[in-house]
Amino acid sequence: MPTLDLRQKLAVLSDAAKYDASCASSGAAGRNSVKSKGIGSTEGSGICHAYAPDGRCISLLKILLTNFCIYDCAYCINRSSSNVQRARFSVEEVVALTMNFYRRNYIEGLFLSSGIIRNSDYTMEEMVRVAKKLRLEENFSGYIHLKTIPDAAPALLEEAGLFADRLSVNIELPTDAMLSALAPEKDARDIRRSMGHLRAKIEEHKGEKRDRTRPARFSAAGQSTQMIVGADTSTDDDVLGRSENLYGNYRLSRVYYSAFSPIPDSSSRLPLAKPPLMREHRLYQADWLMRFYGFQRAEIVSGGEGGMLDLAVDPKLAWALKNRERFPVDVNRAERELLLRVPGLGTRAVKRILSTRRHRALRLDDVARLCQSVDKVRPFISALDWSPGGLTDREGLRDSFLPKAKRAARQLELF
Repeated sequence: MPTLDLRQKLAVLSDAAKYDASCASSGAAGRNSVKSKGIGSTEGSGICHAYAPDGRCISLLKILLTNFCIYDCAYCINRSSSNVQRARFSVEEVVALTMNFYRRNYIEGLFLSSGIIRNSDYTMEEMVRVAKKLRLEENFSGYIHLKTIPDAAPALLEEAGLFADRLSVNIELPTDAMLSALAPEKDARDIRRSMGHLRAKIEEHKGEKRDRTRPARFSAAGQSTQMIVGADTSTDDDVLGRSENLYGNYRLSRVYYSAFSPIPDSSSRLPLAKPPLMREHRLYQADWLMRFYGFQRAEIVSGGEGGMLDLAVDPKLAWALKNRERFPVDVNRAERELLLRVPGLGTRAVKRILSTRRHRALRLDDVARLCQSVDKVRPFISALDWSPGGLTDREGLRDSFLPKAKRAARQLELF
């Protein structure tokens, strides 16, 4: 195998890392200054954009330590049987790249994952060495996210948490049965055991408010995971059921959903086409409803058919359309929990409504100023000067929320 220089390794290992959704993309267009000979690349050199818990967009160096792997997971482009170009960074190379990019103000942190080389403990130890060297030798204060190896020794996971801001363990697939079928070397029990161990250590290091001496920081941003969607026959109900379990049992900060992307020379057990990207988007919306809007999984899924979310409209609107008897909601009297179920009202809009109505009764124009789309809200609320009347129960209400192209197609179906 030919020897690669540092730039070539970076090209290979940043491209190999793009399949991990745990570093969320900014959604910028795919301009590449390396190919176009211009400036302002949004994806060259392994730099991705993610959002911090406070909403800030931050730039991260997103790379693999290596794409060599002893595992042969059917859905993975870097599986041992895959015919892809291989590369491997040394610990020192990752540290040098991170610091050079950081000093040039290209990045604010590092997202590091890896294929499995030799064994899980050896790989995890190398990743910990990167984080430790950055913190202790380079005095690096930026963000570090380490993708941990599930069956690595607990002591290595504990050491990783002392130097990383966030740790993650990929759950991979919605069901244990499909994980066993498509990734036989991986054990769902090991993944859950690692998640449970990390949860315990995170809570242990939070300490109590009355403690005079605070424990050392441990993965202060919590732990997250990624689930591949569309690689098997799992429904959205299965996917959200897994997420519900992970949030409840392991206190995850975030579950990321990644639409399956067909790979070269893949197994016949995998689909030939990728799922609609809108499915991934709807799952993120449903996830948000479970975490911040008080919805139960069964309620969300009931808005669609056959355990799948409605791709044409967002999950909250789909639920509201099937539960019209609960509307309209009076914006001047309803409790916060009811207002959060109104399509078009987000958490910030509800907070503004609750604050404003303490001083005066709200009219429809007031609501319009407090939310992003009064057209979406109007059929589901009543205000001082507004009542939707028969609008809430109108037969064509759902179609009115569809994009113009889809609305036109639906009208053509009538002829």
